[in-house]
Amino acid sequence: MRERPEAKRSANGKAYDPERLFLPPDDDLAPNRPGETLRARLDASRTGRVGLVLARLLGRRPVEDTWRRELAVQQLVGSALELLTAGGWEVVHSIVLPGDDVIPHLLIGPGGVFCVAPEPAHGARLTVDDTAVRYAGERHPRPYVRRIRRSAARSSLVLSRGCDFPVRARPVLVLVGAAEVGTADAPADVRVLGERDVPGLGRLGGVLRAERVDRIHTVARNRRVWLRA
Repeated sequence: MRERPEAKRSANGKAYDPERLFLPPDDDLAPNRPGETLRARLDASRTGRVGLVLARLLGRRPVEDTWRRELAVQQLVGSALELLTAGGWEVVHSIVLPGDDVIPHLLIGPGGVFCVAPEPAHGARLTVDDTAVRYAGERHPRPYVRRIRRSAARSSLVLSRGCDFPVRARPVLVLVGAAEVGTADAPADVRVLGERDVPGLGRLGGVLRAERVDRIHTVARNRRVWLRA
């Protein structure tokens, strides 16, 4: 009699039966840690410590420094999202889309489906409009709003196709460490949160039944379904 394979575990330690999905390990996104793609980029970087120090002394901004800041906020927000799994939520981290776009976190639960994108804003004063976030003192706005809205739309298409029922993924932008955020012109379709607001997502409900949460999570954790996003 063939032995049953050992259950996989997601990043939050929850066990999943691999025979339920027949997913090869390389195609299963459930074990992804927050910031998995950024970890991989940093591990693959060929810029040594001396090169980083020299670039900073010359006034340059090494891309590795940006990756580390982004990794830190994804770990912070990802950890907060993981805590919601005790209330019937599921979360998948670091979903890579064609064109190298990445959904940092996909949250699935009683309150619906949310594409969550944390952005570092330590001590900054920001204003949010329909497409971008403007940092005080910077000439060019950052296209965070447009980017997360596009990722949410792509997610809705992928998940609806994979589940065989309509799935709406809502965009959530988390501005981590901002000193002040002006949202008077923020779009109604994008939730703009601070890091302390993230646990509040877990209090949302009345949108998805438990069996639909399981079905959407089953589709979302399959890397191959995102190849056609």
